[in-house]
Amino acid sequence: MAGKKMAVVEDFVEYHLFLVSEEPSDAVQRKQILKQYIELILAKFAHLLAPYIWQNQPFNLRYYAKKGNIPAHIGGVTSFGDNIEDEWFIVYLIQQITNEFPALAARIEDNDGEFLLIEAADFLPKWLEPENSSNRVFFYHGKLCIIPLRQVDEEQPGSTKPIELPQALALLSSHSEKLLAAESISKAIRRRLEGYPAKIRDSLHRAHCFVPAGIVAVLKERPNLVSAAVQAFYLRDPIDLKACRVFRYFTPETRALASVRFTKCLYAQLVQQKFQPDRRSGYMLPALSHPQYKAYETGMKLAHGFEILCSKCPMPAADAKKSPLQSPLWAGFLDTLKKNDYFKGEMEGSVLYSELLKKSELYFQQSVVTPDSSASMGPGEEVLHLLQTLPVNMEELKGEEGNLPPDEDDIWLNISPENLEQILQDAAGPTDSVPVSDVNEQKYDLSEVTESMKAFISKVSSHEGAEVPWDLSNTPINFDLDSFKRALDNIIGSSPESLDSDDLESEEDFEFLESEEEQQMPPSEALGSLRSYMEVMDQELAQTNIGKSFTRKSNDDSAEPGTVETEQVNMEEKNADEPSYAPVDVDLNLVTNLLESYSSQVGLAGPASNLLQSMGVHLPDDTN
Repeated sequence: MAGKKMAVVEDFVEYHLFLVSEEPSDAVQRKQILKQYIELILAKFAHLLAPYIWQNQPFNLRYYAKKGNIPAHIGGVTSFGDNIEDEWFIVYLIQQITNEFPALAARIEDNDGEFLLIEAADFLPKWLEPENSSNRVFFYHGKLCIIPLRQVDEEQPGSTKPIELPQALALLSSHSEKLLAAESISKAIRRRLEGYPAKIRDSLHRAHCFVPAGIVAVLKERPNLVSAAVQAFYLRDPIDLKACRVFRYFTPETRALASVRFTKCLYAQLVQQKFQPDRRSGYMLPALSHPQYKAYETGMKLAHGFEILCSKCPMPAADAKKSPLQSPLWAGFLDTLKKNDYFKGEMEGSVLYSELLKKSELYFQQSVVTPDSSASMGPGEEVLHLLQTLPVNMEELKGEEGNLPPDEDDIWLNISPENLEQILQDAAGPTDSVPVSDVNEQKYDLSEVTESMKAFISKVSSHEGAEVPWDLSNTPINFDLDSFKRALDNIIGSSPESLDSDDLESEEDFEFLESEEEQQMPPSEALGSLRSYMEVMDQELAQTNIGKSFTRKSNDDSAEPGTVETEQVNMEEKNADEPSYAPVDVDLNLVTNLLESYSSQVGLAGPASNLLQSMGVHLPDDTN
């Protein structure tokens, strides 16, 4: 199956392992060393890889000859489909490989490109962009390394000049300690890999299924074939279902209860789809109230998947395919497994030894690409081949039904709002703000909202987007009172005659004027024109109800002479025939509008919560 070349369009991960040293320079010796590494790597991690159930394709390694500036190396491509955990398990493997074999450095990317950088996007240096990230991100000695720009490139902002792979490997060899990624970036990747390898066991699910005896025998021999069967059912089309009108290979009369091991992703794909079998198939389901209804339904769907797999393949001859186990590489691989204590001291022929041997054979066929691998069987052909060779004893299967491991609870399929909130919180990473679980138990300080918004607006941003002030304590607001007063006086405070030449910075101060003629006016005329615009605007707005939509400060608030409030009172006395004026309470209006927007989200994601959370502000649940 590993030898089948698939047209990978999306959802794939590609990994390459390079010898950092230029020695040996002889191409033949280098090729021999790299091929030895394939054997050593797979034997070292056989205990993790042999029992693993892959969604689409397994982790695999092959030799790549030198091509252009890319030196000879080993690597592979894996399509992970809908199970993103396959991709991150491979990241964990690559990290561990470079830790166990320090002569190797590794690059890994997927159909989105440098997805490790995407994972740590909030902590990347500004110079690192998709255009210049090629050949800069490596795992070396088990640590993440990022090769920076040369000093001459740093002096040219926006430089996209790539670095050649041989040059990058040479830098890793000589300056690896200086190339370590920043702790914040490394921490983001470590957080994503946290829990491996124990996390593999947590991703599995055992379920009782009533399936035909042939499927029970096949899964005992090749447990990984469950993924191909689930995918066949999950991606079925009307043509596939024609083969399931009358079952040819897996008739329902031979059904027996078995415990089938899935990944959680495969199990969810199987059970979450509503499906009614064709009456002609013979797969009739019991009543919903039946205590084993779920086992019958799950087994029925799995049987359909296996039938679809086999219907697409001709019946293979017993000796039609040459097994990779017949290659000389298998003998060397088996010897390496024994040296690495893969068989845990078990005697040859024992039950545990035989079980581990079967897993290693399957693992070898999946993961090692040999010259004969182009002749290896696909999953449907393998199922048919096993049906021809495996004995099926119905009495034995019926006797085993009473000794099956318990059916595992699938409550994890239903995510509560609290669990979803925790998942989103974990994905967002730790923050210094009040935890969501505790925020309702404390008095919430709404001034944090206004301070965060002011800090956000004061940040300098570019055409690439806004810079979010994640940590307000580390990003103080710089407020220049003199500059603010000059800007305010230029708009509403001072007369044109009282302006000094220093108050007018440049012609850029007048770029907001609409016409070129006004931009060329003398400063005094330009400001007078602006004031007239504002007076006309005020007169028009005074005839509307817009002003009533704002919350204003109380009129009996104390105001010191010379403040804006005092000026407004003087204006009110001067224009007694106009409605009384009270200044708008900007902070209160801001908080009110944000809370109204947050309330309208009714607990879902929305602009208010997204904006505030990006600034580290977590509002309490809207319970009132």
